[in-house]
Amino acid sequence: MKVATLNDGTPDGRLVTVSDDLTIQRPCSDRTLQQALDHDRIVPEFTEQPFAEELCTSPLPRAYQFLDGSAYVNHVELVRQARGAEMPASFWSDPLMYQGGSDSFLGPREDIVGHADWGVDFEGEIAVITDVVPMGASRETALAAIRYVMLCNDVSLRGLIPGELGKGFGFVQSKPACAFSPLAVTPDALPGWRDGRLHGVLHVDLNGEPFGRADAGVDMTFDFGTLISHAAKTRRLAAGTIVGSGTVSNKQDGGPGKPVSQGGAGYSCIAEQRMIETIQTGAPVTPFLQDGDHVRMWMEDDQGRSLFGSIDQNVHLSG
Repeated sequence: MKVATLNDGTPDGRLVTVSDDLTIQRPCSDRTLQQALDHDRIVPEFTEQPFAEELCTSPLPRAYQFLDGSAYVNHVELVRQARGAEMPASFWSDPLMYQGGSDSFLGPREDIVGHADWGVDFEGEIAVITDVVPMGASRETALAAIRYVMLCNDVSLRGLIPGELGKGFGFVQSKPACAFSPLAVTPDALPGWRDGRLHGVLHVDLNGEPFGRADAGVDMTFDFGTLISHAAKTRRLAAGTIVGSGTVSNKQDGGPGKPVSQGGAGYSCIAEQRMIETIQTGAPVTPFLQDGDHVRMWMEDDQGRSLFGSIDQNVHLSG
């Protein structure tokens, strides 16, 4: 099943189910996705209307909780290698995770705004929406609690991150509102969903050119069951909790990978390409997002049909 939330001028939007070919929508008896999650049901009405993904907000325009992991340890390893730091062994067995803002997400067509000196970057991720997860849940219990899968652009302000982390207390200013795909899809409707991972290419374009073509099911050290179980170690997770995978990142031939233009899988964020440039030449070349840039993210099935709709965002920076 595919669901979406229409922007009807209210904070939580209007919930609809969407046909597999993304052409028809049907409103649901529960007006919002959060209500449907609380009731553990989706009841579509009989009225059918044409579906237009450009009218959608994020499936959950606001959520009780957003937790973002770093499941692709290759990405973390490259970050540390670029600055000459060793990789702690625990990073391969214990997931990194932070708690992001969740009171107001960006819509999939909403502009990314900020200041040019903030080092604005995109991060292509997979995310899931859970049902209630009890404290201390096992990986298997956590996997069973996944209700929907979607895409995420976890916007990061690279210029602000070092100062915040240097205080030893985590992200706040450097992690502004992120965006999610127009559609959230149940795992059973995704052929690539296996063992808590979504296999398939995450397409990331920057200004109409291929930037990332990494496979989300490859090099994912921690699956979603492990991430959710980690998050629930000391707390109960409410229905409607969103858990992100962190930046999708692939190695190639045992190395850090190459840009799409050079036959590689590319990168799901600018920072990773800059890390490769630093490792190879001693300094980054690719700039972070500039005023007027355009970012697009999407995934396709084996027939080339869009699975989640697309995140399409323009960038408006001042300064």
